[in-house]
Amino acid sequence: MRIVAGEWRGRKLVAPVGDTTRPTADRTRETLFSMLVSRLGSFEGLAVADLFAGSGALGLEALSRGAASCIFVEQDAPAIRALRSNISNLQTQARSDVRASSVLSLGPAKAPLDLILLDPPYHSGAGAVAIEKLRRLGWIGPQTWISLETAVDEEPRVKGLEFAVDRKVGKARLTLFTAPSEPG
Repeated sequence: MRIVAGEWRGRKLVAPVGDTTRPTADRTRETLFSMLVSRLGSFEGLAVADLFAGSGALGLEALSRGAASCIFVEQDAPAIRALRSNISNLQTQARSDVRASSVLSLGPAKAPLDLILLDPPYHSGAGAVAIEKLRRLGWIGPQTWISLETAVDEEPRVKGLEFAVDRKVGKARLTLFTAPSEPG
């Protein structure tokens, strides 16, 4: 597993020990970030969250491409060790906020984020539940983009957001959402 582009392009990432965590494949990450670049233009200065973070590959990819900060949320102990190791190896502690807890234990946001990346366990429905809670707690604002990775045969059902696009890559389905447009 490697960083695909940006400041740390080609740098190796440590994967969590065991089979509890399913790291997003390099090809899938490359497709996701291509989808995001075509919509965001740049990651420069963005406030990002990597939820169900695992090794942190998604959030670290965003930081490598210029995001200002990333909140990583993960509850699995081996994944947290891998995540902290990756952050340390890339020397990005100052731009990283690791929260060793469940995504559902997050409290109210200080401000909406620019980009939220979710890669929950496949077929769990946890992504939709987390998104609904994040929306109620102010993590999602009018400019927020949300990426949800699910199994290729899983139809993401998310209330309160507008579907933007989805792509199937290998065993994964990548779906992008935005906050609803304000009525004209």
